Formats: sequence, C-alpha cells, structure tokens
Amino acid sequence: MRELAQPRELRRGPLLALLLAFVLLWFGTLEHRRLINPDEGRYSEIPREMVASGDWLTPRLNDIKYFEKPALQYWATATAFTVFGEHHWTARLWPALTGFLGVLFTAFATARLFGLQAGLIAGAVLAGSVLWNVIGHVNTLDMGVSFFLAAAVFALCLGQRDESDLRGDSRESRRWQDAAWVLLALAVLSKGLIGLVLPAATVVAYTLWQRDWDFIRRIRPLRGLLILLAITAPWFIAVSWANPEFAHFFFIHEHFQRFLTKAHGRYQPIWYFIPILLIGMLPWLGSLAQGLAAGSRREAGRRFQPRRFLLVWAVLVFVFFSVSSSKLASYILPIFPALAALIGLHLAGYAASRRIEWHAVPAILVGAVCLFLVPFVTRFASEKVPAALYEAYQPWLYAGSAALLLGGLLAFWLGRQGRSVAAVFALAFGGFAFGQGFLLGHDTLGSVHSAHDVATAIRPQVPPDAPFFSVDTYDQTLQFYLKRTTTMVAYRDELGFGISQEPHKFIADVAGFERAWNAAPVAWALMAPGMWQELNKKGLPMNVVIRDTRRVIVRKGPPPNPRPEGGGDDCSAARGASSVSNNGPGLGRPCIGAKP
Repeated sequence: MRELAQPRELRRGPLLALLLAFVLLWFGTLEHRRLINPDEGRYSEIPREMVASGDWLTPRLNDIKYFEKPALQYWATATAFTVFGEHHWTARLWPALTGFLGVLFTAFATARLFGLQAGLIAGAVLAGSVLWNVIGHVNTLDMGVSFFLAAAVFALCLGQRDESDLRGDSRESRRWQDAAWVLLALAVLSKGLIGLVLPAATVVAYTLWQRDWDFIRRIRPLRGLLILLAITAPWFIAVSWANPEFAHFFFIHEHFQRFLTKAHGRYQPIWYFIPILLIGMLPWLGSLAQGLAAGSRREAGRRFQPRRFLLVWAVLVFVFFSVSSSKLASYILPIFPALAALIGLHLAGYAASRRIEWHAVPAILVGAVCLFLVPFVTRFASEKVPAALYEAYQPWLYAGSAALLLGGLLAFWLGRQGRSVAAVFALAFGGFAFGQGFLLGHDTLGSVHSAHDVATAIRPQVPPDAPFFSVDTYDQTLQFYLKRTTTMVAYRDELGFGISQEPHKFIADVAGFERAWNAAPVAWALMAPGMWQELNKKGLPMNVVIRDTRRVIVRKGPPPNPRPEGGGDDCSAARGASSVSNNGPGLGRPCIGAKP
C-alpha cells in the first residue's frame, strides 16, 4: 500500500527554490501583453484619471462619473502608478498581488486546518488552476474580491476551531474572527455588497445544515459589523455626500437590478458555470468530485466542521451566480481557494489502496486533445481578426497544450514511483504553463483587441488642447494609451448613467459631432470603418491618420508634422496597425511604407 509522501521528504531548500521560481513566473510576465478591451482598459484608465485629476474620491471613466464599483482597486492601482509609473505591469499589479497572496494564504490556512501536507497540496492546486492563474494576470476586479472573500472564509474557519486545537488561547480565535471582518470589509470596498451577502448566506446555510444554533453568536456579528462599517462607511458616506446620485445607482441598480434583471446584457443559461468550473479547475478534474465528497464528511469530535463550511461556501456561491441574470466567467472565482483546500484535504488523506497517478489522466487527455485542435484555430478568423494573427497565436497554443500534456505525463510517472507530492507539483506546473501559454499568446491578437499600437503611434502628434471625439464607439484602452480623455458621441452603454449626470460632456448624435467637427480648427476622432465610410461620403473634411481592422483615427487641421515627400495625406505607420491615405476610393488602400 502506498500513501502520499510526507512533506519532510521535501527539504526546505527545494521548497524555497520552488517558491522563488513561482514568484518569478507569476510576476515576471505582467508587462508582456498589451491591455485588452474592455476590462483592462477600464480598470487602468479610472486610476490613471485619479492620478491626473487628483480626485481620488469620485471614480471617473473617460472623465464621466462611474459608480458601478467601489474604489479600493482603483486606489491600489493609482498608488502603483504614482510610485512606479503607468505601465502594463503596474496596471496589473493589484490582481497579480492578490492572486499570489491567495495561493499563499490558501496553503497556510489549509495547513492549519487539515495538516501541513494538505496545505502544500492546496497551494499547488490553486496555483495550477487555469481560471485562478489567468484572472490573476488580467486587470479586472474579480481577483481582488475573490482573494478577500476566500481569505475571510478561511479566517472565520481558523477562528472557529475548538479551543483545544488552539491550546486554550481564545485570544487567537478572536484575532482570526476580527481579521475575517476586516477582510469582508475590503471585499465590500472591492466589489460591493456581495462581500457581505455571500458570506452571511453561507453562515446561515451552514447553521441550518449542522443545526449549530450557537454558531452565529460565536462569530460576534455586532462587533464584526462595527469593524466592517468603520472601514467601509467613510468612503461610501463621502462619495454620496459629493455625489447625491451615487447611493441609488450603486446599491439599487448595480446590485438588485443586476442580479434580478437582464439589464446588463450578461444573461446566460443556468448551466453556464458548469463548463467554466470544469475548464477553470484544470488540471484537477480527476480530483474535483472527490474533493467535494471529502468536504461532505463529518469530522468526529469537533463542534465546528471547517470542511463542511468550505463546501457550503463553494456550493452556495456557485448556485447564487448560476441563478443570477448577470453572469461572467470570473464570477465563481471566489470558490476556487475552498475547492483547492478540499482537494488538498482529499489528496493528503488519500486511501492507501488507490494511486495518485490516476489523477493526472484527465490532464493528459485534455492536453492531447488541445494539441490536436490547435491547427483548427484559424477557423475563427474573420475580417476583423485575420487568419495571420491566429497563425501567430498557434505556437503559444502548442506550447501551452504540450506543457499540460507533459506535466500530466510527468505526474503520472512520479506517482508510479511513489513520489506523490512531487507528482502534484508537476501537475500544477503543467496547469500553470497551460494557462500562461494561452494568455501570453493572446497578445498576438493585441493589435485587434487593444488600441495600444494606434494610440502610441499618434500620441506625439495630438495637441493636448485639441478635441478628440469617440464617434459612436468606445475603445476602452485608447484613453489610457493616449494619456487623455475623449468626447463621447452617440455612444452611452455603461457610461449612460454618468452621461445623464453630466450631459454637457456628451454629444448625443452624429449630426452634433459634425457641427462640432466643422467648428473646430484642429480636431481628432476615433470611429469604426463603417462610420468613416458614411462620413466620408458626406464630404466631412478629415484626413485618415491610422487605421486597423476595427478602428479609424482621423484628424482635421494642418498636419502636426511635415508630410511624407510626395504624399498628399498623413501616413503614420504603427507596428501591428495599417495606415492609409484617404485619397483613394476605398478605406483599405495602405500608404507607401506602412507596415502590415
């Protein structure tokens, strides 16, 4: 019979080397990719405008009030911009940092709850999980709130352990309870009331299941709510005082209407998160069901059942977002640390009659299938995303798929050799490399999904006092790379509420834009190719400066730099973006010397 190798079989030196390698791999790629629309542009631009304006109280997006989310991540990113400058890596630093801390805290908490071996495995499981890995390297709000929620759940579990487990030190229990409320407050400041509602519902559901009627009293809700209010209330009061319209929009529209209605256009069927969970938990599909089963078992002799509490948390959050009318793939991310802990618990106590190597089989199969499917990725090509870009993506997809396959094969071999902990780390590395390969390679599509190339090409030419219009479109990365805001024309969408509060910053229709354009001696505008063709047919005076498959940027007025010899219009070439002259009949004729 064979059991998992004890952690003492791994010396401290190799473990520290693995941790150092993980730090370098986790943080070392943050600068590599261009910011991608829409989230990365949005959550980089709001902090940039905070720094530029000096107003850290009222969030603004493209100079329009933006109240969809609280300000904690905006403050963190604005601080990074202030200290280190505005870069890709500073824009992504907060999600990367919280994702990394999530791995460490999951390992620590699981070790305290279920043993050191379970903690090591749980940390490896979370680090290798595809969804946690990917979202930890993308600038969205979901990683920050997921870390704070998961850490709060773990802190509550640590605080609820029996005093015998704490060697009679109830002060430690109180410290963990207070820490849980602090973490919940930070979750609320990260993304709103879900930071309190979901943990509260979990407490109630666990209490009903276990019939532990004293549990709610033991978490000291009155003291906890005072801690939470002390941390969260100052900003909510201050921003409401400065913006009386904030409270209704944030608490009613952004919470109740988002959950109960399809107003945000994110409706998906109730089973939507099932494939998201299965893909996101790669390469641990062979352990997921057994980890959930381990969470359902009762541990004899203990009043509080941490494994059952983690199971209730995971199931409740999954069901909550499944029945919601607004769904995005990253919404279930907060359950991943709990799932990692349960999988770690299961693998650490793996029955001697079973073999750890069979947990690697799903990763081997998925890696092999992905390798087979990579050649077909070019079938996603379209007029906006040419096949050549997908062809450039393929080597990254091959590398990621091969890493998953090889990690699975190595884990299988190590498991057969009885080196089960090493097998877990091998499988985690395969999953991590799989996610990173797909994510890093996505930058080959960056010229389409990001305004980086066109914006950096024209930024030196745009006078700071010249009006810049976004005509019936909104590219959320453009403002960050231009280091300035633009005037919205005819496009509202998520900016609609802010526009209703400051309508003077908005042009309601294209006719109004034409009047503003004709009146301005110098002006710039971003528009889609179809809009350019429409306005060009009307004879609106504009010179095409640069374009790609999704964007056309035009200007009016004298050229900011001498024109190319023999040329009649601007011809600015940018890496990954085509520049064109508007002298010809079509939009697609490239300028001489323009790069493809």
